[in-house]
Amino acid sequence: MDFQEILYSAENGVGLITLNRPGYRNAQGYRMLDEIDAAFDLAKDDRDVRIVIVRGAGGSFSTGHDLGTPEGMAYREALGATPGIEVYDQFKKYNLDLLLKWRNFPKPTLAMVEGYCIYAGWMLAAAMDIVFAEEGAQFLGGFVEYNSIPWDIGVRRAKELVFESRFISAEEAARYGLVNRVLKAEDFERESFAFARRVAENSPEALRMAKIQMNKAQDAQGFTNAVEDSLGDYVAMMWMPGGQMRMEGVKRLMTVDLAVKGRKGERFGLKPEN
Repeated sequence: MDFQEILYSAENGVGLITLNRPGYRNAQGYRMLDEIDAAFDLAKDDRDVRIVIVRGAGGSFSTGHDLGTPEGMAYREALGATPGIEVYDQFKKYNLDLLLKWRNFPKPTLAMVEGYCIYAGWMLAAAMDIVFAEEGAQFLGGFVEYNSIPWDIGVRRAKELVFESRFISAEEAARYGLVNRVLKAEDFERESFAFARRVAENSPEALRMAKIQMNKAQDAQGFTNAVEDSLGDYVAMMWMPGGQMRMEGVKRLMTVDLAVKGRKGERFGLKPEN
């Protein structure tokens, strides 16, 4: 596949997928998601690859879904899904099925998060086995299509953050259980790749079976059924008559707008950032 919105390479047992739309802070359109999936398939078929890293170019992991860039809309329209069940199947593929596929990818995966990790960015990071964050990373979760958040940070904490709609720091994300390690900017790349190379030295059989057992343990608690059910609730919410989900005149969700205002201090009577 001729990649246009990601980069892929493999070296020393490590496959590297880099989201490469820095001009849009790596917003995820259908083309990018197809390319990520194709890269995972390449890594799966490469016997030399023992672990896959996912990161973003340009200082941000991902600011979420592509909300309507011209190239994003053109790619979606070219896929040709007709209104009705085909559109639903397409939506389910890009917002649930691929994430579950990557969650169950047969080799270990590591998300390297720096900068913003918002909504679909959180979804992608959470689908990886391990999450390392640069100390300045900012995470924003909400009620999303792949609603892993209660599993990522616990039900009560998930309610707190989603109800208020606020960013959390890398340190908070680590305390709550989403992030494994928080690394200083100068150490982030070195330590992340050093970890990946150590994993790559391990037995592929041990890695595979360990991951299967860990995911089975989570599924015994209902993980996959829960995120599949949440997709249906999300679709119902977005099409609810009279719903007030998006800002008037723009495509950004009201919940995201609240979080952005919170970062600027506008919600709390503080002087906005420049």
